[in-house]
Amino acid sequence: MKTILITGASSGVGKATAIHFASNGWNVIATMICLEEGKDIRSIPNIHSYLLDVTSTESINAAKEKILQDFKTIDALINNAGIGYRSFVELSEDTNINSIVNVNWLGVVKMSRAFIPVFRQQNYGQIINISSIAGLVNLPLGSFYHSTKQAVESFSECMAYELLDFNISVCTVQFGNAATNFQSNVTKSATSGIPSYNTLMDKVTELLHKKTAKNVDLTPKITQKLLSIAENPNPNFRRYSIGFDANVMKMLRAVLGYRLFNCVIRRFVLK
Repeated sequence: MKTILITGASSGVGKATAIHFASNGWNVIATMICLEEGKDIRSIPNIHSYLLDVTSTESINAAKEKILQDFKTIDALINNAGIGYRSFVELSEDTNINSIVNVNWLGVVKMSRAFIPVFRQQNYGQIINISSIAGLVNLPLGSFYHSTKQAVESFSECMAYELLDFNISVCTVQFGNAATNFQSNVTKSATSGIPSYNTLMDKVTELLHKKTAKNVDLTPKITQKLLSIAENPNPNFRRYSIGFDANVMKMLRAVLGYRLFNCVIRRFVLK
């Protein structure tokens, strides 16, 4: 039976992925920052929950020690933990900037760093980094979220070169707004005395919530694709895009280039 480690598995896409892998015969190491939040999956066969904070090297090392006592091998790691921050640069706050960088990017770095030695000693393994279509295109009010996801893309591609000799594959996965509670939990900058900012925040927030509500079939597509990727590791670095929104945005950016793409966003999002 193969084993996969998933971060941020207490809710959303991480939780759905854990359940999907477990139901397909995998051992799932479901890590989360609060075991109470993930209590409803702890009784599912093949799912094993561990406390792990991806922002803390000490927490990662402590969890790693327990995990390796329970599992002789780990076949794959899905770096899924992530948060959102929707803010104007002028109104951004250090605490929120630090949080999103620490979770979305440094969390991926620290988890990869911790488990590469495990994969290297096994002479096989797979690192699947959950990015976002935000890692490939740039949209209004995404300065911080998009930056962290583009950092994940660059980090993953560079890291893939290092691991070729050890039979460790690396890939990233992008998708749009899945119908989870992610958008509801996004931290936003406070309402300001600047009418233009307030209008744009309301417009973008409404648009994202509408897109999320429409994507009811996206989460199953994501979990199915992740299982397919894990069961068929590609030795070459790959970027996988899942869902209509992600594939359309990816294609538009590639075909139009950044200047025309920028004009399209200005016209249809900021009109």
